[in-house]
Amino acid sequence: MVFQYKFDKILQIKEKEKGESLAIYHMAVRKFEEAAEKLYELLKKKEDLEIFQSSRIADGLPVQEIRLHQQFILNLQKSIEYYQKMVQNARNRMNFYQEKLMEMNIEVKKYEKIKQKDFHVYKKDEKLTEGRQMDDISIQQFMNRGSWV
Repeated sequence: MVFQYKFDKILQIKEKEKGESLAIYHMAVRKFEEAAEKLYELLKKKEDLEIFQSSRIADGLPVQEIRLHQQFILNLQKSIEYYQKMVQNARNRMNFYQEKLMEMNIEVKKYEKIKQKDFHVYKKDEKLTEGRQMDDISIQQFMNRGSWV
């Protein structure tokens, strides 16, 4: 007799859903990392530009060039704010999918625990049945040996 888990199909479905959740989570992590890298690049560019502008001002810089740099820094600041929102949204999405993945993992573990308990009960019943069969065989052998006077 072979052990057959009664919720095997459900367990397979839950494992598939867990795999899909894992893939979605990894994609969300990648999007977060991309947005964070872009934000970092913009912040670095702004910092470098401010350092460059400070050094140029110390050497003497025309007003028109100062305005041009300030306009460029303002545009960079707008891009930075945009990417800060993108990073925050990506982080929220990533956290949401992480929670979903954890929920799916818990579901799978529940079904695996049920399977483990059912298998333990199956093994116990199998040993009990085997013991009864051995008792029956022993009784039959004893009865077949002859009369018992």
